[in-house]
Amino acid sequence: MTVSGRSKALRAVAIATAAALAVSLAVVAGSAADQAHPQAAVRVVVPTDKGRVEGLSEGGTSVFQGIPYAASPARWTLPRPHAAWPGVRDATRPGAKCAQLGATGGLDPESAEDCLFLNVTTPDERPAVRRTAGGRPVIVWFHGGAWASGQGSEYDGRSLSRIGDAVVVTVNYRLGIFGFFGYPGLAGSGTFGLADQQAALRWVRQNARAFGGDSSNVTIMGESSGGAAVCAQLVSPASAGLFQRAVVQSGSCRQNWPRNVMVPDSEPIRYWAPNSELAARGREAGRELGCSALACLRALDDAAALLNRNGDFTSPGYGTPILPVDPVRAVRAGAFHRVPVLQGNTHDEHRYFAQFAGDMDVPAYRASLVKSFGAGAKAVEERYPATAYPSPLLAWAAVGTDSSWVCPTLRTDRELARRTKVFSFSFDDPAAAVLEGSFPPGFPSGAYHASEVGYLFDFGPYAPMTPAQQRLADQMRRYWTNFARSGDPNGPGLPHWPSYRGGASSQSLAPEAVGQVDAGREHQCAFWQPST
Repeated sequence: MTVSGRSKALRAVAIATAAALAVSLAVVAGSAADQAHPQAAVRVVVPTDKGRVEGLSEGGTSVFQGIPYAASPARWTLPRPHAAWPGVRDATRPGAKCAQLGATGGLDPESAEDCLFLNVTTPDERPAVRRTAGGRPVIVWFHGGAWASGQGSEYDGRSLSRIGDAVVVTVNYRLGIFGFFGYPGLAGSGTFGLADQQAALRWVRQNARAFGGDSSNVTIMGESSGGAAVCAQLVSPASAGLFQRAVVQSGSCRQNWPRNVMVPDSEPIRYWAPNSELAARGREAGRELGCSALACLRALDDAAALLNRNGDFTSPGYGTPILPVDPVRAVRAGAFHRVPVLQGNTHDEHRYFAQFAGDMDVPAYRASLVKSFGAGAKAVEERYPATAYPSPLLAWAAVGTDSSWVCPTLRTDRELARRTKVFSFSFDDPAAAVLEGSFPPGFPSGAYHASEVGYLFDFGPYAPMTPAQQRLADQMRRYWTNFARSGDPNGPGLPHWPSYRGGASSQSLAPEAVGQVDAGREHQCAFWQPST
């Protein structure tokens, strides 16, 4: 496939996975703006290493938004420290999101290349009070979005911070062609977005104390491609010492999708690419844009024209200083930082993506299996007969969930657990609160991809939670912040969560039903990974 052909195919994936969230995230952004100046809020000023910032304190937390953690990046250069500023910098509104496609194509008007901002939420006492007492654990969140969309400020960390007594930092990092562009001889090729995350972690190390946090107790955490970013940092030599724990939600190192699985007729998708491959794509993209040299591409004013090649640059590059080897190989070989890991999936991950297949009857189900699994399609159908599910579409969703999400995660759990402590989870709320606009009316969404995020963050216009769901959300926030504090999610009043040892040692998280489950058996992982 040509670069332009591959880009079109992967652009379709990116648009499909982002479109259902576009309306709701616009509401999130609007809500954040509405909350930026609540009547009861009190302005609070905190010193950072580059100057003072003024945020807002209200309802038990202080929130600081749009703090630059690095200088405005020149296109395809590694992040540099921000200059000091005089006076007090306003930190009551988010900074621009990183350049990305809008819902209907073209440059999202709220995005820009000048985007290296983060947001800090800390429990009140006024943020500096705990500076002499060791400080609170710090959670640094890397958002998801297929390496191509999203922003840190979409994730409101106030409940997580208040309930768990933790400092929560959400980060913007460069995306798509601006974050993972490759080119021969280019310093940072294929890894600019990962380098941004490391710059944010260095900022946290310098400044956590000013916000009441403990700079020596940092947990990195992410979901979907943000979870994969956590995996990348786990194996990156350049991130050594920048964090002490890791949380991976629906984004293990081994995530991959065969042809046709992510959305109809999509090409195979993998999280990681050789930097040599990204460099070849970069040179070819330059030719298609009329540029025979990198300087020409850097000078292009038309960001939208570059974003039209986004699909070629949604995989970080390995064979680089930041990622010397494929993260899958690194984890298998034990070449990762020895920190505790909390990792898991939602029970029905792929239902979110299966909706894009539309109406699916049995012949269409069989045809999809053949497209994705070729000669193995018959064996897959025998294991997942359409008659065993409410519909062929839900059979297809189960195939995707098990083969591309849960079983690769459990294999990664086993590999990590040989050398460090791992806690495995399965988010199992069968009626998970639905983010407005994510599904057609009446779609049986189950515990869909990203559904657990709203149980941790105040994220988007969800359908109201039941009292039992709200109790689960509070339990999860306590589990996650306990883990950030000590490397162990257990604590008073919470059902026991064992470390992962295979079998029935994954923690099932469901309303009024928290306990151990054998996720490998439930998701038929012996079929998908018979040799492991």
